[in-house]
Amino acid sequence: MKYGKRRLLTAGITAATVGAALGAALLIGGTQQEGDSGQTGRQEAVAERGRPVMPFDLEQTTHHFTPAEKGGVQDVVADQPDDAKQVDLIRTHLQQEAKAFGQGDFGDPAQIHGESMPGLTELEDGYERIEVRYRERPDGATLTYTAEEPALVDALHDWFEAQLSDHGDHAEAGH
Repeated sequence: MKYGKRRLLTAGITAATVGAALGAALLIGGTQQEGDSGQTGRQEAVAERGRPVMPFDLEQTTHHFTPAEKGGVQDVVADQPDDAKQVDLIRTHLQQEAKAFGQGDFGDPAQIHGESMPGLTELEDGYERIEVRYRERPDGATLTYTAEEPALVDALHDWFEAQLSDHGDHAEAGH
């Protein structure tokens, strides 16, 4: 073992230091451990908080978040495109969200992801300068967000990134 214990000791690192660092990493990482579903604890909590807000089944649908130069596109689709129940639930929910967001009401994302969700405060403050358009698609619906101000575009991108992280297996970047 060419770079074994001797090399670590030479570098000023003892086995106890290495052990302590590994223990701390495991302890810190424990809050992000995956459950049986492959989701982290936070992702499972987000899914649980999302159930009363989003009427469709997260296990049968997928969110797609696509940042764009002037905002971004959020698609929510049924995993089985012919699942009329999920498609209808997606459409109803996104129509309601488009209306709420257009009035500065981002309460649903705050309830699901928390009040400190990245981008949320900026979107609430700048909602009058963000266009939110709803469009149906065969397997669900799309919300398109457009803003001219770079700070609002950045907030939308941060908001998308937070949703991607929080939704885990239920979300994908881009199309």
